[in-house]
Amino acid sequence: MLENIVTYLVDLVADWGYLGIFLLMALESSFFPFPSEVVMIPAGYLVYTGQMNLYMAFGAGAFGSLAGALFNYYLCYFLGRPFIAKYGKYVGITDEKMTKFESFFNRYGEISTFNCRLIPGIRQYISLPAGLAKMNIFTFSLYTTLGAGIWVAILLAIGYYIGDQKELIKEYLTQITIYLLLVVGLITAIYIYLHKRKSLKR
Repeated sequence: MLENIVTYLVDLVADWGYLGIFLLMALESSFFPFPSEVVMIPAGYLVYTGQMNLYMAFGAGAFGSLAGALFNYYLCYFLGRPFIAKYGKYVGITDEKMTKFESFFNRYGEISTFNCRLIPGIRQYISLPAGLAKMNIFTFSLYTTLGAGIWVAILLAIGYYIGDQKELIKEYLTQITIYLLLVVGLITAIYIYLHKRKSLKR
């Protein structure tokens, strides 16, 4: 059963090509979260078999993620909190969740747009409070692309090295996610320390 599902996903990514990766990763980063694992891991496997170019697959994945994030960003930038409050519930964004996203962004600042790209379940939504805060678009795009690029590279590597060993994918992905959470915590702590130190000097 699992083997049939993986085979289907590999064939789907192969048929849609780089444009398919871009569109699916944009969808994954937008209001309608689509598991990035089912896109980039098969892409990594196709790189391994020579059916895809590594740099093209990476670019399609990273910039697709940025496109979806920008969609969320500008949605909040121009339409504001009332729009999310009214329509967010239809895509699983309750007022309570939105308040948590805003609180996280306000607490950790702009670096959260980088860190959260590495945290499953949050990466899709951190763009919303960034848009509400009208964060500098260049900084937002830079942090988002860096964070998304790291995640895309990890998934491609998993697909490349163990894409033909389906039973190992879930195990390795879980371990990598745990390590990433630790790294995110460390980066956040360093950022907060430097930010507070800078504030004290002022």
